[in-house]
Amino acid sequence: MDDRIIPIGGGLPLTKIITQKEISLQMFNLKRYTSVTGIKIVLNQICARIFNDILQIVLKRQNTIVTQGTASRTHAPNIPLTLPGFPHPLFGTFDLSPTFENINLSDERIWIEKRPYDDDAATDDDRSMFLTFSRGFPVSEMEVRCLFTTNYGDCLQSLTMGGNKNQGEQPLFAVMILKMVELVDQILMGKRVAKLQINGKHIWARKYEPRV
Repeated sequence: MDDRIIPIGGGLPLTKIITQKEISLQMFNLKRYTSVTGIKIVLNQICARIFNDILQIVLKRQNTIVTQGTASRTHAPNIPLTLPGFPHPLFGTFDLSPTFENINLSDERIWIEKRPYDDDAATDDDRSMFLTFSRGFPVSEMEVRCLFTTNYGDCLQSLTMGGNKNQGEQPLFAVMILKMVELVDQILMGKRVAKLQINGKHIWARKYEPRV
């Protein structure tokens, strides 16, 4: 979405009317990972509860789980169902409770209750970034920590430098886990790759994508 043109007016006229708020594609571009985490919250903590009975029927998972090939097995009724990549792989796993709740949909608390993204919904993978460095311009762990804490405050949960320290190899990459998913968006600013610099040495940061 980095190079896509945002239509005049934001490109979401119907959404603006429904929500009665100023909302645009640009906002989702700048806060894409925060938005994905927010959608995961709605899916798992609201939709999974409200539409539990319907999903059990539609997915045909109440009594049987289809496994590899044509084999199948009966699902234990008291064990939650974890559906990978539902409704889209972007949102990770979807947990379906084995029990039904009697929910009052007129109770505003189920819609407006705030839940912190970093504690309740965002996994370590959600808050992780992959850093790469230039060969011949060694970057130390201290420099990486200094760069991000200077610009974003107390933001690091962990930082793992790549390379074999025992053999004196120059780290060419690192994986860092941030404390909040919002920080990923702040660093990338709507771009796929952010180019940063410390002590004249370049650091490229992108969203970490775990191998499946």
